Amino acid sequence: MVLEKDSSVLGVILAGGQARRLGGGDKALRDLAGTPLLGHAIKRLAPQVSQIVINANGDPGRFDSFRMPVVGDTVEGFAGPLAGVLAGMEWAVEKAPDCPWIVTCATDAPFFPEDLVAQLLAGVDADGVDMACAESDGRTHPVFGLWPVHLHAELRSALVDEDLRKVARWTARYGLIAVKFPVSVVDPFFNINRPEDLEVATRIMADLNGSKRSAI
Repeated sequence: MVLEKDSSVLGVILAGGQARRLGGGDKALRDLAGTPLLGHAIKRLAPQVSQIVINANGDPGRFDSFRMPVVGDTVEGFAGPLAGVLAGMEWAVEKAPDCPWIVTCATDAPFFPEDLVAQLLAGVDADGVDMACAESDGRTHPVFGLWPVHLHAELRSALVDEDLRKVARWTARYGLIAVKFPVSVVDPFFNINRPEDLEVATRIMADLNGSKRSAI
């Protein structure tokens, strides 16, 4: 597959999740096949976007080895994924004004599509809507979304003035398309929450790497 980098899109990796059911700590730093989950996310997303920022609260130094900007939530309290979307939007306004879009990705889904950005952009363009999210196997995945930066002030108002937290309640105010992605060897948005999920992901990763080697 030829990966296409899009200079109009800033990548935002949502890395603030806690691995409570995996024994604690940062889920983004849990190992999968010798690489932190965050490393797998970066590898898949980097070829698709202009640059990447990591969204996480707390000490940013724990991500120093990845050599990428770390931006914390810009609203107080635990506001969920929308806070990460806002943080990415506001970072883009200040630091990446040539990017009218951000795309958000979670760190706990190590097999997300290598054409995620291209497909989300195509969906927005085809339907003339405001934003897009991913869908697979009949389920939507709003944390894998394409968001227009110009809505940053409206999102801030919704979070701060209305105490809005649910992604679906905010996106319902705009035109949204759910872009369908096929399920093949694995659901591309399979996510890791429990030790058994990590075991499954390890086997899938080994199978995928084996298939790539045999194809060379």
